[in-house]
Amino acid sequence: MSSNGIFSLSGKVAAVIGGASGIGAAVVKGAADMGAITYCLDVKADAAAATAAAVGNGVQSGVIDITDQASVDAALDGIVATHGKLDILICTPGINVRKKILDYTNEELARVVNVNITGNFNVIRAAGRIMVAQRRGSIVLFSSIRASVVEPGQSVYAATKAGILQLAKGAACEFGPFGVRVNCVGPGVTETPLTAPIKAQPEWYNAYAAKTTLGRWAQPEEMVGPTLFLASDAASYVNGTIIYADGGWLAQDGRFTPPGM
Repeated sequence: MSSNGIFSLSGKVAAVIGGASGIGAAVVKGAADMGAITYCLDVKADAAAATAAAVGNGVQSGVIDITDQASVDAALDGIVATHGKLDILICTPGINVRKKILDYTNEELARVVNVNITGNFNVIRAAGRIMVAQRRGSIVLFSSIRASVVEPGQSVYAATKAGILQLAKGAACEFGPFGVRVNCVGPGVTETPLTAPIKAQPEWYNAYAAKTTLGRWAQPEEMVGPTLFLASDAASYVNGTIIYADGGWLAQDGRFTPPGM
C-alpha cells in the first residue's frame, strides 16, 4: 500500500463498543470520517442511536452488553452477516468504584471485574473468533495509565486495567499468526462522564492537570488518533502493546491523594 493511504479506513468495517458517549462517541465519528463503515454499539440503545444519527456519514447503531457473551456474539455476528467481515473492533467501556481496599464490598469487586475483565474477555473471544477465521483484523482495547501507576482508592480499577493489557498481549500472541493484531490505548485523565465527579472538585481536578507535562486534561477527541492509528494499516506491525495518550503523566513524578483517601 502507498504511504499516502496507510491511515485510511476506507472500505473497512469497524465496530465501536461504548460508542454512545465519551471517548467511544469521539472514536465513532473519527472512524466514520476516515471512511470506515462504522457501527456505534452500546448497552444504551437510544443513546447509541442518537450518537449514530448525530455523526451521520452512514453510521449504524446497535445494542451490546459486553458482560453477556450471547449479546456480544449476536452484535458482531450480525455485522458480519451484513458485510461479510469485521475489520476493526474497538472496545472502550469501563467502570470504577473508587474505594479503599478495606472498604470494598464483594459486590463492588464483582461489578468492576465483570465489566472490565469479563466484558473485555467476551469481546476479545467473539471478535477473535471472527477475525482468526478471516485471517485479518485489528482489535483495540482501552487500558489506562492505571495499568502502570495507582493511587489510593484505585486498586481494583488499576488491577483490571492491567488485566486488560495482559489480555491484549495474550490475544496478540494467539491471534498474531492468523494476521490479527490486538493492542491497547492507555488514556490519561480525560474529561468523560466517568471522570465528571473529579471535575466537580476543583482542587482534585487541578491537581490532576498539574500532574501532566501539558498541564491539562485530555478531551475525548484526543484519544481518536492513537485509537485509529492502531486500527489502521499504518500500525500493521504493531501488536501486543499499548500506546499511552497521557499528556506525559507517566513521565513526571509526584502525586495527589484524592479527598477521603
